[in-house]
Amino acid sequence: MSNEVVLDVSELEPPEPLVLTLEAAEKLKPGQYLRMLHRREPCMLYGNLDDNHFKYYQRKGTTSAVEVFIWSEQDEEAAAAVLAIINTSNTTTD
Repeated sequence: MSNEVVLDVSELEPPEPLVLTLEAAEKLKPGQYLRMLHRREPCMLYGNLDDNHFKYYQRKGTTSAVEVFIWSEQDEEAAAAVLAIINTSNTTTD
């Protein structure tokens, strides 16, 4: 089972990105995280994630303008997977 669930909402109009992202986050299984792709920063999303006990990390996207990684705040396996991605992308080689 892959621990990454990808949701591309970059072509959708509000409020669909917010609604679909929250629905997808609620369906995450233990060890899974959501990689949400968007064309802009989804500022309305973050308070909803906080209220529903999710953690998140936003960065510039590789295939979209913005990527947001979302996982349950109690899920250490998913948090470790996201941290590994973040650390790998922040490492530069000469």
